[in-house]
Amino acid sequence: MDLEQIVFAIISYAGDARSNCFEALKHARKGNFEEAGKYLNKASEELLEAHHVQTDMIHKEAQGEKQEVTLLLVHAEDHLMNAILAKELITEMVELYKIIYQTKGAAFDV
Repeated sequence: MDLEQIVFAIISYAGDARSNCFEALKHARKGNFEEAGKYLNKASEELLEAHHVQTDMIHKEAQGEKQEVTLLLVHAEDHLMNAILAKELITEMVELYKIIYQTKGAAFDV
């Protein structure tokens, strides 16, 4: 994989993961926790794929195959870190919605 393919693979996987996280949050807000869980699982799968691309690049560098660090690569890594953070935070928010629904016992508007 050349640098451009690496960059766009990471951005694509990270973007899909982030989108799935926010879909999970929408479902959790409505009390549909099973669907929220499905979207969080999809996000995990996308993040794993991005991580595989990133890890391959790291292994190659460790073996002496240096990769040029470009603004595009930094941008891709930024997308990945934002997606990881979104998943962590939204996972916690889904758990909070579960507690709220258990406490309130009914759907509510947010």
